[in-house]
Amino acid sequence: MRAPIGDFPSATPAAEAAEAAAFAGPAADAVREWEGTVPGGQLLYVDTDPEKADTAVFIENYGADLYETSANCVVVAAKRGGERTLAACVVLSRTRVDVNGVVRRQLGARKASFAPAETAVTETGMEYGGITPFGLPGGWPVLIDRSVAELPWTLIGSGRRRGKLIVPGRALTELPGAVVLEKLGVPVSG
Repeated sequence: MRAPIGDFPSATPAAEAAEAAAFAGPAADAVREWEGTVPGGQLLYVDTDPEKADTAVFIENYGADLYETSANCVVVAAKRGGERTLAACVVLSRTRVDVNGVVRRQLGARKASFAPAETAVTETGMEYGGITPFGLPGGWPVLIDRSVAELPWTLIGSGRRRGKLIVPGRALTELPGAVVLEKLGVPVSG
């Protein structure tokens, strides 16, 4: 099947890719168990070169339209009164997460920051650079920028640096712990 966005040779329903072992890990498990209103056949997997996983290189190789439709999922750590909360934040890849404003307020934290890579990898069971909101540990807040949630299709990590998921933005809003927020992603100054 042809991917609805990007220039990929083909796209496979993610549950089929998981059953064929082309896609594995906690994200694959979450896709296999999908019960959202978005049909499971609309959760797609595309194979990609892990050496081309960084956003700018990825867009150059897999399609300029991905500049407008790809999203990043980052893990943040929020602290309040000695308690630490880990959360995932999903924003357009051309923006950055407003950690000290929107995230801190949403999580009721005194301080919030990006989680160290080692923490993100250990806690999610996913590869750094491929973290996705699918298959996160139970109880985690999943903060989603409204601009991502409203996309007809978005490209997001698959839990590994090889391969990506292409899903309707509203599928992300059906994940456990999902909260849609305004201006979670802010323009990158530069």
